[in-house]
Amino acid sequence: MNLAQNELIKSGVVSLVGPPNVGKSTLLNTLLGQKISIVSPKPQTTRNRILGILNDKSYQIVVLDTPGIHDATAPLNKEMVRLAVETMSEVDVIVFMVDASHSQPKREKSQFPRCLEEVKTPAILLINKIDLIGREKLLPLIEAYRIQHDFSAIVPVSALKNDGTDLLLSELLKLLPEGPRYYPEDIPTAETERFIVQEIIREKVFLMTGQEVPYSTAVVIERFKEDVEKQLTTIDATIIVEKNSQKGIVIGKGGKKLKEIGSAARLDIEKLLGQKVLLKIWVKVQKNWTRNPGFLKELGF
Repeated sequence: MNLAQNELIKSGVVSLVGPPNVGKSTLLNTLLGQKISIVSPKPQTTRNRILGILNDKSYQIVVLDTPGIHDATAPLNKEMVRLAVETMSEVDVIVFMVDASHSQPKREKSQFPRCLEEVKTPAILLINKIDLIGREKLLPLIEAYRIQHDFSAIVPVSALKNDGTDLLLSELLKLLPEGPRYYPEDIPTAETERFIVQEIIREKVFLMTGQEVPYSTAVVIERFKEDVEKQLTTIDATIIVEKNSQKGIVIGKGGKKLKEIGSAARLDIEKLLGQKVLLKIWVKVQKNWTRNPGFLKELGF
């Protein structure tokens, strides 16, 4: 990251970490006021560190959305967990998120990875999805977590409803150092449009196919060409799966499922780019790609 300006403001990097499906991506999108990180009801949707930038006259907060921390066995999942864990020692503040509706604090010590105890980085506990529990349960929940780790603050929020995020920002500003801006003030992310587009397509696969297929799916952008005069962007993409049976599911009878995925993705991509999009998607089988370190490297892991 290049330091963009010399003015001293509250400036630093924050990592959103925690178990899968606790709302990290939803929180990032809510804080930014726009969709940068893809979201689905299925756990382990996020595979990479997604960078969002919160800009204000008095601060710039770089927020990293990370994959969910879980017991991983496959190479892809191990790499996802490694990305999340490594982030903890590289940032100024950790925001460790849990799901209020699923949490059982007395049994949940295992969800606080050992590395959280080992790093010196200050950590805020974010109890998300408080809209799903009764208010009478909130104080006991906070107290139960308070005794498990020396958090700098415990903040209950509903990322989906943007409830409590102002308190989170206030707590973050207390912990962040003074420094220059890392990025220009007018950009919400450092991710490329190409990367966000492939994530949008992958999100639609997550939302429109069954349990097995999404986790065996990757997306590669083969062509991304913008025609300024025609105000048209042409995108060729390939959905990669591990088995022929999965290819059939993604394509669907008569190509119906693939058309649905493409149509839904195109609408979101047009919102992102602010112009018409011609999107063509193919499906390709790459057997056991999630367990192939060489192929994972080609995909950028």
